[in-house]
Amino acid sequence: MKPTRDSDELKPPTFGLLLRKLRDARAVSRERLAFNAGVSASYISHLEKGDRGHPTREVVDALMRYLDRIDPLSVVERRHLLDLAGLGVAEFPSVEQLRAEITDDMHRALELHEPNLAAYVDSRWNVLACNDSYRRAFPGIEEDVNILRWYLGNEHARRVVLDWEAEVRLTVHWLRGLIAGSGDTAWSAEFLAELGHFGLFREMWDEGIALYGRPRPTMHLHDLETDRCRAISVQLFSVFSAAYPNQIQIYLGIPTWCSETGAALDPSHLDE
Repeated sequence: MKPTRDSDELKPPTFGLLLRKLRDARAVSRERLAFNAGVSASYISHLEKGDRGHPTREVVDALMRYLDRIDPLSVVERRHLLDLAGLGVAEFPSVEQLRAEITDDMHRALELHEPNLAAYVDSRWNVLACNDSYRRAFPGIEEDVNILRWYLGNEHARRVVLDWEAEVRLTVHWLRGLIAGSGDTAWSAEFLAELGHFGLFREMWDEGIALYGRPRPTMHLHDLETDRCRAISVQLFSVFSAAYPNQIQIYLGIPTWCSETGAALDPSHLDE
C-alpha cells in the first residue's frame, strides 16, 4: 500500500492546472501557445500559476483553438476548461445541435417507457424527440417544436389541454424566469417577437411573474381517441450531456384516467 500523502498536497482543480496539463500533453511551450493565442508568454505563466483572475472568453477560445489544432480536445476537456474559467455554456445550442446528442440508445429508451408519455426536451421546452404516446397526447407538437408555440398557435392545443389557459400562463411565467437567468438576449428577443403576435401571450407576459419549475405535478389532457380525460403526472429529469450541460431533460408523463383521480372532463371547454 502506498503511503498516505499529507492533505495539503491535494490541490483543487483550477484553470491554470488544466491548461498546463493540456499544454504539456501536446508538448507545446508557453511561448508557442502564447504566440498562437495572441497573448504574452508571461500571461500564460501567470494563468498556469493562478496569479491572474479568470481569462476572458476570447482568450479561452484562442487557447482552445490552438490546443485543438495540435491534438483535438475532448468534449469533457473543453467543458472542464470553460467551467474552470467561469464561463460555462456561452449561449443556448440550437435544436439541431441538441438533437444530434440524442443517441440511438436514447431513442430506444423512449419506446421502453410506453405507454407512458416520454420525450426529450431542452431547457426552452423545444421537443427534441418523443415516443408515440407523447406524440398522440400532444398532436402536432413535433411540427411546432416548441411547447409555447404549440399552446398558442395549434388548433389542437385548446381541445387537448383541459386547463389550457392555466397551463399557458404557467409556461409564460416560466419563460420569464428562464430568460432572466440565461442572458441569451439574441434568442430571447427573437422568441418574444414571435410570441408577441399572440394577444394572450402579451397579456400574460405583462403580468411580470417569473417561475422556476412546475408548481403542480399534474396536468389534465383530453384523450382524442377515447373522448375521456386523463390526469398526467409530470416528472422531469436532467439528462447528462458533456457538450451541452443542463440543456437536455427527459419528460415522463404517467397517465391515469380522470375518473380514478376525481377529475372530470368539462365538455364546455372543448367548444371554445
